[in-house]
Amino acid sequence: MLRDSWLIFRRDLILSTRNPTWLIIQIMQPLLYLVLFGPLMEKMVQNTPGFPPGNAWQIFTPALIVMIALFGSSFVGFALLADYRTGVVERLRVTPVSRLALLLGKVVMNAIQAVVQAALLIVLAYVAFGLNAPVGGVLLSLVIVALLAITLASSSYALALRLKSEEAFPALLNAILLPLLLLSGILIPITTGLAPDWLYTISRINPFSHVVEAQRGVFLGDFSMDTLFTGGVVLLAMTVLAVLWGARTFQRENA
Repeated sequence: MLRDSWLIFRRDLILSTRNPTWLIIQIMQPLLYLVLFGPLMEKMVQNTPGFPPGNAWQIFTPALIVMIALFGSSFVGFALLADYRTGVVERLRVTPVSRLALLLGKVVMNAIQAVVQAALLIVLAYVAFGLNAPVGGVLLSLVIVALLAITLASSSYALALRLKSEEAFPALLNAILLPLLLLSGILIPITTGLAPDWLYTISRINPFSHVVEAQRGVFLGDFSMDTLFTGGVVLLAMTVLAVLWGARTFQRENA
């Protein structure tokens, strides 16, 4: 299976390097938020009670890294739909390639793309805005974004194979991603000091809010169990469930 995964990974890597436009497009949204929205938060963080510990860049940069995975990896199902429409998926069905390897080769490639984009964002925050974060925290945040990308990419492929519609797929994704974004605290942290009780309670149901909090904690150098336990458990559970869903869908669709 490792050899089959490598073959799929190499194919997607070659396609990605031949057309890097999508990589640039995917990172544009978090880059614009960092450059155009981040400076607005500096005084807001200093003068508004209820924000988490840290300065504006220690609060905003790790949240944008989650946004990279959230939006970049959630739309990878488009590429699978294109392969489905052009018959590539059908041709893969007649090969002896492991069905699970089809998924793993793709999601590992998606995870590497998310890590590279996150690293570029962090470097820009360091150079242009004086981000201060420990090296260990930054490395751990890249591990988190890799797992998150695997989770969302697996779900995206599974959803694309279920829908098989290039019209319904983006509409459904937008309907799902927008509330997830607003309730995750990526743009403005949702804390008891800032949000009304009902909004804070709903945000606790959103698993991505716990991942964002873990990312903010490691950027502050806080590696305690209180900071990492809930976010880590939620992320690992989501990753396992998403890979199982994706693998089951690939096996069923290619049986």
